[in-house]
Amino acid sequence: MESWKVNLISVWFGCFFTGLAISQILPFLPLYVAQLGVSSHEALSLWSGLTFSVTFLVSAIVSPMWGSLADRKGRKLMLLRASLGMAIAILLQAFATNVWQLFFLRAVMGLTSGYIPNAMALVASQVPRERSGWALSTLSTAQISGVIVGPLMGGFLADYLGLRTVFIFTAVLLMVSFTVTLFLIKEGARPTASKAERLSGKAVFATLPHPWLVVSLFVTTLVIQLSNGSISPILALFIQSLAPDSTNIAFLSGFIAAVPGVSALLAAPRLGKLGDRIGTGRILLATLIVAVVLFFAMSFVTSPAQLAVLRFLLGFADGAMLPAVQTLLLKYSSDRVTGRIFGYNQSFMYLGNVAGPMMGAAVSALAGYRWVFIATAAVVLINVWQLWRAFKKAQPKSRDVE
Repeated sequence: MESWKVNLISVWFGCFFTGLAISQILPFLPLYVAQLGVSSHEALSLWSGLTFSVTFLVSAIVSPMWGSLADRKGRKLMLLRASLGMAIAILLQAFATNVWQLFFLRAVMGLTSGYIPNAMALVASQVPRERSGWALSTLSTAQISGVIVGPLMGGFLADYLGLRTVFIFTAVLLMVSFTVTLFLIKEGARPTASKAERLSGKAVFATLPHPWLVVSLFVTTLVIQLSNGSISPILALFIQSLAPDSTNIAFLSGFIAAVPGVSALLAAPRLGKLGDRIGTGRILLATLIVAVVLFFAMSFVTSPAQLAVLRFLLGFADGAMLPAVQTLLLKYSSDRVTGRIFGYNQSFMYLGNVAGPMMGAAVSALAGYRWVFIATAAVVLINVWQLWRAFKKAQPKSRDVE
């Protein structure tokens, strides 16, 4: 078997365990914040948003440094660093005694993050270019699968063994990811450019046929992550408000958090193939419009079951969005700058992970839970308009939305 195929299979399992580990915690973080002594609605919304966002804010700041180190030392080292570092940071969160300690440890976690983006970059750098879309879509199913299993497993552990147990079990899973990476993933020698040969940021964009479209795709990545993250700080609390008498809020929250992953797993390969036939840009715009409608509809739900159904439908769109963006970025960049373009996209991804929870927490504190869904729908709608404009400017050379 070719080495890139072995690496793809190996890194798939690494991404699966990483996605499973992280998704076990996120739906229940607000409940853990409350357990640490934060009680009022405003304070709980604020601290939930802060503890969600600080990880990604720190990641966005240090990501260029890790990217530069990856160019010099290799991506496997970055995968090992991320999985081991996150395992330690998450283990320590299990022993936090107040919200400030949790906030600090979540910031430390941001210093160590980056497994999945580096895995994507590793695969993109090794796979034959004509098979890159398939390879990246296949790899995206690893994280999706982890996101399906993680909240369900985490919810079960939280309800029956306590919230702190979830952090300990998550650390163990990240050590599994570390072991898979250490023994199975191989990274061959890569040519390194001298300082004189390295392109500046301006020169990178000068090589692109449609730089404005690439920037619009970066913004779309930010908006996709923002829309996924905006309801994270309030999901468990919103479900609790919909079903105040429920005795298994953690499991219910985990189930509703995991539901989009099921439909995303079903949709990703099929919509990827459809994009090959009718244009990846068309698929991206259509799924973003579907997301606008569904987020708006979520603001009117009156039961957890209704929310679960709408989030299941949202998963069909989620399964296509990021793979579509990554496929388009590969299409509109040359081999020489693909790594740099993916690095920039990674930074926008982290910024979206910061902006989403902060927006959700702020809107919730000021206007209530339901307005978070309306605000998210408005942001995605604005992005649809700017991305459509970018595709139109790229025509007639671009056939993606013709």
